[in-house]
Amino acid sequence: MRHYWVRLIVFGAAILLLSAGAGFAQAEKQPVRIAVDLRDSPRHVFHAKLKFPVKPGPLTLVYPKWIQGEHAPTGPITNLTGVKMSSGGKELAWRRDDVDMYAFHLDVPQGSETLEVSVDYLSTPEASGTHERSDATAKIAVLNWYLVTLYPQGVKTDDLTYEATLQLPPGWKYGTALPVAKETSEDVAFAPATLTTLIDSPLIAGEYFRNIDLAPGQKPEHTIHIAADGPAALAASASEVQHLRQLVAESGALFGARHYRRYDFLLALTDKMSPDGVEHHESSDNRTPEALFLDPDVLETQMDLLAHEFTHSWNGKYRRPAGLVAPDYQTPLKGDLLWVYEGLTQYYGVMLSARSGFWTPQPFREYLAATAAYLNDRPGRTWRNLQDTAIAAQILYSSPAAGSSWRRSVDYYDEGTLIWLEADTIIRKESSGKKSLDDFCRQFEGGESGAPKVLPYTFADVVAAMNEVTPYDWSSFFKERLTTHGPGAPLGGLVNSGWKLVFTESMNEHQRSEEVVSLDVDVQFSLGFEVHATGGDESDRILDVTPGSPADKAGLAPGMHLLAVNGRRWTPELLRDAIQRAKTDKEPIELLAENNDYFQTYRVEYHGGEKYPHLEAIGGKTDVLSEISKMKAAPAAATAAAN
Repeated sequence: MRHYWVRLIVFGAAILLLSAGAGFAQAEKQPVRIAVDLRDSPRHVFHAKLKFPVKPGPLTLVYPKWIQGEHAPTGPITNLTGVKMSSGGKELAWRRDDVDMYAFHLDVPQGSETLEVSVDYLSTPEASGTHERSDATAKIAVLNWYLVTLYPQGVKTDDLTYEATLQLPPGWKYGTALPVAKETSEDVAFAPATLTTLIDSPLIAGEYFRNIDLAPGQKPEHTIHIAADGPAALAASASEVQHLRQLVAESGALFGARHYRRYDFLLALTDKMSPDGVEHHESSDNRTPEALFLDPDVLETQMDLLAHEFTHSWNGKYRRPAGLVAPDYQTPLKGDLLWVYEGLTQYYGVMLSARSGFWTPQPFREYLAATAAYLNDRPGRTWRNLQDTAIAAQILYSSPAAGSSWRRSVDYYDEGTLIWLEADTIIRKESSGKKSLDDFCRQFEGGESGAPKVLPYTFADVVAAMNEVTPYDWSSFFKERLTTHGPGAPLGGLVNSGWKLVFTESMNEHQRSEEVVSLDVDVQFSLGFEVHATGGDESDRILDVTPGSPADKAGLAPGMHLLAVNGRRWTPELLRDAIQRAKTDKEPIELLAENNDYFQTYRVEYHGGEKYPHLEAIGGKTDVLSEISKMKAAPAAATAAAN
């Protein structure tokens, strides 16, 4: 996700559904018109005006609540302001539903044919988490149409036609997968589209902007639109562009078909929005730190983001769990199969990044080691199985870091990587190397190229498709990994692929990059906690403490502020030095911490030295992991085309 839809439809008759209220009537050639004004986006305000074809009677308009790709009822209704409704120049009274905060009731007066609605959306000024994202900076705006959209209750979003126009700040450029009908110096007019397609087609705009063609001379087109807070950030190198082009080529080799008219990567480079990605059928909304192309450590932490969201076009948009298919944005979504939707996507987001050249073999293995280690160390798996993390996704996305090792989070992403790696190695072994998980993807998620559509699936469909590739007791395989409690994470795929998880005193390089970028110091495999090194109110805050660890036994807890190590103001260097010295010192490590204005010294009994995860080759076993992650498509063009 921290991280998506489509169909173009022509209306041949009037629509009048009792559940929508008698006040709505969308007749042929009478779409809902929405005009969005982003000229105030540098001040974090989006303006919109909507015109609905109506007829007299009661009408209920709703604001999107369950957002596809976010797997939770996260429609930011709190930030929808300035709601005014009128008809024929006369303002109409409306009333919010006293149970459903997303519904607005009104009566359309006699003689009315058009309802005009104006709204403002107040974008959060600073990054504040996955589901309350900032959508604008002084130089960038990301428009997800659901932010400023209302629609008639009870009508399928596939059955609603919207016609959108857009105004931008002077000099700004934009990128989107939504087809453009006409563009002038004043505004951009988009082709009529279903509400499903409109909301599935976000737009990025900015003053500092770059477009890069990722498939020169090929159809369908693939373009990355980059908006940045400053011009220097746009400087993707020729090799980085080549890796992006290789990603497009590798996706074609993997799936064998494309279910979109064109594909647009939307990339915001800014430190004012939380790093995040949300998938869409013909595009993806990606946000990373501004230094993505300037700092190798930042790139390392965001390495698989674009590949992950791109993979979702096949796994999540074209093929989608039945519980995540809904007729509108008010119907609750069920996440029980998110271990496929997100877990399989995480696996291929990682593998396609490696196949595309973003990761070379050693850094790739460091990433896998860090992932396997933290999951293997999760005490929370003793009470909460992986299936429950998928079912509870809607409440886990917003859960804090504090307590995550005991609570568990949306672990089906990273643990999905381990499960699907194991499935991949089993297919290769059972078929004597003739088949792989790639064959499953090509068969289950490939099909025929064409316009976007959705094919729902169930658990039984996944099992059946896996058995068609290679017969095996896949039902038991998946259920065991979804419903049992360990001990430990499913590491069979690493072993099957020729590698084992080990710990040494040398820092894991992926963890090092994460620490440089996030400023979170990770000593969870030794002392048992993570601490934020610096930054405002979060400075020195202990983010999480692993139950049963030395830090936990000493009495430390999440939320405390670490102040000193062995009597001296703490720094990451001093903390690690203390861990090293404790190897030969019988005395415990003394940590001074503040707990809600109270100060206490905690004596941590630990003498095992620093511990960081790595993968080590298993003697005598074939390196299957390198075979899985190696380039599969012909090398893409190595020169960048940009404007």
